[in-house]
Amino acid sequence: MSISENVKRYLDRIAEGNCFGEPVTLVAATKTRTPQEINEAIAAGITDIGENKVQEFRDKFDLVRGGRRHFIGHLQTNKIKYLIGKTDLIQSLDREELLTELAARSVRAGVTTDVLIEVNIGSELSKSGYPLREAFAAYERAQSTAGLRVRGFMAMLPLSEDAALLGGLADDMRALFERAVAQDENIRYLSMGMSGDWELCLGHGANMIRLGTALFGERTYS
Repeated sequence: MSISENVKRYLDRIAEGNCFGEPVTLVAATKTRTPQEINEAIAAGITDIGENKVQEFRDKFDLVRGGRRHFIGHLQTNKIKYLIGKTDLIQSLDREELLTELAARSVRAGVTTDVLIEVNIGSELSKSGYPLREAFAAYERAQSTAGLRVRGFMAMLPLSEDAALLGGLADDMRALFERAVAQDENIRYLSMGMSGDWELCLGHGANMIRLGTALFGERTYS
């Protein structure tokens, strides 16, 4: 199937929302994808695109026509300057050093940067993010820091065949999200679910998913 056909197929599949009937935002994960491929996806109905690498974000920025721009990868502090004022949402606020530097650079630029708090929900050594037990406090610190506006939380579930385990972790993320929603009208997104597990995540309350392979096909790396 073509990119356009894949986009329309997945937009149709999420049209009814998540398990709570909430609208679902589909973010096209565009790592290694050409501007032409991304523009085809946007023309087919994609409204949000997410890059993992700062260099790719920079190289493609002026070549992509439209779309809300997300940064969804691990962000080094020395590369923040390339994203300030150009992102609609940074989904990977994963540590205190990044929080402090991102806020400071946003204030100096006179902008407010929208972010998601990244949670290492599976407690995996190979992944970044706040432990679940620290995530709400991290949200409160970020939300009270000038230059930042927290819009929700992001997580990547571990690779596992244990649906009960994954469902429980997703439920923990939903509980964290709802705790913040109860006190903060800015909280809107629970970003959780990729090409292999998005259906499970929507079934446990995610309202934003990040699909790459499902839309564009298998990646090829040069």
